[in-house]
Amino acid sequence: MAGPPSSRYAPASFGDTAARRAVARAHGWDPAHTLLTASTSEAYGSIFKLLCDAGDALAVPQPSYPLLSMLARFEGIRLRPYSLVYDGTWGIDADSFRAAVEGRGPKGVLVVSPNNPTGSVPREEDLALLESAGLPLIVDEVFGAYDLDRAPTTLAGATTGLRFVLGGLSKYAGLPQMKLAWIHVSGEARAVDEAIGRLELLADASLSVGTPVQVGLDALLEHGDAFRAACRDRVRVNLATLRAALADTAGSVPRVDGGWYAPVRVPSTQSDEEWAMQLLEGGVAVQPGYLYDFEEDDTWLVVSLLPPPDVFAEGAARLAEALR
Repeated sequence: MAGPPSSRYAPASFGDTAARRAVARAHGWDPAHTLLTASTSEAYGSIFKLLCDAGDALAVPQPSYPLLSMLARFEGIRLRPYSLVYDGTWGIDADSFRAAVEGRGPKGVLVVSPNNPTGSVPREEDLALLESAGLPLIVDEVFGAYDLDRAPTTLAGATTGLRFVLGGLSKYAGLPQMKLAWIHVSGEARAVDEAIGRLELLADASLSVGTPVQVGLDALLEHGDAFRAACRDRVRVNLATLRAALADTAGSVPRVDGGWYAPVRVPSTQSDEEWAMQLLEGGVAVQPGYLYDFEEDDTWLVVSLLPPPDVFAEGAARLAEALR
């Protein structure tokens, strides 16, 4: 990355050809349909600009990551929530989804898979519902390599409609400081060609991806193999520890298909923020569910599965004691 190739200026709207091929090779994608950005936030912004005019709407899952609403505001667009509900597994509430896409409907549908923070991946019936709207799908798969209670899956490779799949070095290789992400476009050939043509104009206006990270991308992706394996091992151990600790308490952990986080259902004897503050006073850091727009009918906390296992086990034990 510090060698002569990094000092050369060879602008390319979608990123260096060799770097795009490296990403495509790692995922089994067509490099012609793979483009690079500096971050998934930038990728979102480009897709929002592509699909929407100011004042338009996109459908978005609820609960979900709060950054999405901020990125939408930056682009002057609105979000229409559709509910994820828990009935033994997380799934899309069909009535709320139809309400979100009806009338003067949104210009696309956001999907986060695995979702942050529920850890859920769309079931077959969920995917059928999503596709039934006939709208472009924006699929954030940054946590797609971290399977927990379900085998890994991807929504890339559509042959109908229009689909954008996002990922990046931040989660794929544990390298957020390297500032490189990607978009893969798939679907009906004519729609894909038109979308890629318009995205090229947007990308050419910023040329945001740095040359050194592209020059070193093969090695960085190779580094990611070891990182993902170590991270998967850790989050699996910590999820098992959390379930064991809460087994005889008033709290419970639902199925978590994948990702780095676990939602914990707690009694509604106090609010999620009150639970979080009580735990914080005992030295345990969790996030209250309202940060992610969990439904108010239940009380949820969100726990990171990333701490070292010994630290996590102590936190889980203190959480269990509070819930007893």
